[in-house]
Amino acid sequence: QVQLVESGGGLVQAGGSLRLSCAASGRASGRSFSSYTMGWFRQAPGKEREFVAAIDWQGSKTYYADSAKGRFTVSRDNAKNSVYLQMNSLKPEDTAVYYCAADLYYNDYATINSYDYWGQGTRVTVSA
Repeated sequence: QVQLVESGGGLVQAGGSLRLSCAASGRASGRSFSSYTMGWFRQAPGKEREFVAAIDWQGSKTYYADSAKGRFTVSRDNAKNSVYLQMNSLKPEDTAVYYCAADLYYNDYATINSYDYWGQGTRVTVSA
């Protein structure tokens, strides 16, 4: 089993920055963190969970939702079993619970059902 724990959320003013972290532990299907595609999703109050960003197992390919492009950066450190989401120029509409997720089988990175393991989320609140 894979466990994912997010951290780094909080309250920030519009225009500010936050860096979210996701620490992974455990193994699944005999494979370790360094072989997983990792994704970030978010869920705002009253809305469905949506894709934010993803990064391939090597860290060489990154993908972003249109809302995140140019403001957010996803990265990973396989030696630390961690993935990060640097969020700059935050807006009130970025307010949500942010989740990291692991995809072991290289499915569509933007689809919720592609991911096999999820963290419990970290809350980000952006004030106007």
